[in-house]
Amino acid sequence: MKKTIFSRTALFAVLLSICSLAGFAQNTPKAFGKTLTANPENGKVRCVTTEYEEYLKQQFPNRETSEQFEAWLAPKIRAMQAQRLASPQSTNIVITIPVVVHVIHNGDAVGANENIADGQVISQITVLNQDFRRMEGTPGENSDPVGADVEIEFCLAKRDPEGNATNGINRVNLQLSSYDDELTIETYLKPSTQWDPDQYLNIWVCNFGGDMSDILGYAQFPSGSGLNGINNNGGLDYTDGVIIGYRYFGSKAIFPAGNNQFGYDRGRTTTHEVGHYLGLRHINGDNTQASSCTVNATDSNNDFCPDTPATRFLNYECVYTDSCPGNGGPDMIENYMDYTPDACMNIFTQNQKSRMLTVMNNATRRKLLKTSLGCVPPALSSPEFELLNGINLYPNPATDVLNIAVANSELPDSYVIYNNLGQTMANVKVNSDANLNVNTSNFSNGVYFIKVVKGNQTKTLKFIKK
Repeated sequence: MKKTIFSRTALFAVLLSICSLAGFAQNTPKAFGKTLTANPENGKVRCVTTEYEEYLKQQFPNRETSEQFEAWLAPKIRAMQAQRLASPQSTNIVITIPVVVHVIHNGDAVGANENIADGQVISQITVLNQDFRRMEGTPGENSDPVGADVEIEFCLAKRDPEGNATNGINRVNLQLSSYDDELTIETYLKPSTQWDPDQYLNIWVCNFGGDMSDILGYAQFPSGSGLNGINNNGGLDYTDGVIIGYRYFGSKAIFPAGNNQFGYDRGRTTTHEVGHYLGLRHINGDNTQASSCTVNATDSNNDFCPDTPATRFLNYECVYTDSCPGNGGPDMIENYMDYTPDACMNIFTQNQKSRMLTVMNNATRRKLLKTSLGCVPPALSSPEFELLNGINLYPNPATDVLNIAVANSELPDSYVIYNNLGQTMANVKVNSDANLNVNTSNFSNGVYFIKVVKGNQTKTLKFIKK
């Protein structure tokens, strides 16, 4: 009988190989019903915003298509560009977006694991401002002639939805060690913690797990308004925002003690996802077909930004390549909307700036951020905000009737009630006190949200029907 003898070294190598292959098979990244394309070098998935958008369209058939959104947006971009050429002084108007960062944890001490330190959060806001403002002397600076100061800034909120002082960091213990599937995130994590998306850019930082463990982040695209047959809600108010894995949030260059992963430790995952939140697409438009190299006036085969060269593939390495030879130059691997490592990125273009500013001036929810008081300390207030600040709901939980209580005799303008899937249950214009009594007897048991409107201000409250 012939014996086969393995050395310990050889046996260890075989076992290691088997375990590695098994681990790779078990950790194939998936989300929103899709098997995802990962970085071949490290298995990371830079972004799943496109897959998330497809998921939203399946969940909400009335959500506008990409074609409808682009048809709505294109003439507004042209009008804005013409106006800015006619009035150069308008280029000095800077929009400030209030940001709340929800740090989702399971009880770890502040600074440990997913319960990231304040310094890591603050470093991310610093990066956003450096990148969007093309700040001189920072990693966001570039000398490219098409490079743009987007003229959008970000501040951590100074007041919460109830009008109380805040540092803009909302730490929430949801008692889960990781978030492994979209259902938990979209129907539990986001709705239970979100601040009014009309008044704040909500950014969630959490620990992705399971099939989502190698995902860096994703965002909700904006939606247009005024399109015939299109629900202006554009899907879900209560999921709107950006969500990032905690290892990819903030900059280790600014806050060395941060819990960051090498290669994605300069805050560019959030810059990328906020770009999506403001209407940008990946530089190849997620089009890997030969048509992506066909150039037209609007760059509709790619990202609708003609000043980003035609690009067939998203790039994972900081090495210049030209996936569409002869069409506008090499791929813009330094663009924030590519997939290259953080340290490689440093540019938004003029056309990308035009898209984002047009979205900020026109899109549902995005345009309301411009009048938000989220960055204003509580001592400086408005009558509309004070009225909404005094609104309460009772009884909560409700059975047959929910009452909307106001702090004085002045009435809100209107309110809308949604279920936790974002479906509108009631849309009421308030003409008298009688409109403040909501008949909930026909509502199914569950969680609901009511958005109350007064002037340019809104307040969103949660109630339970049982």
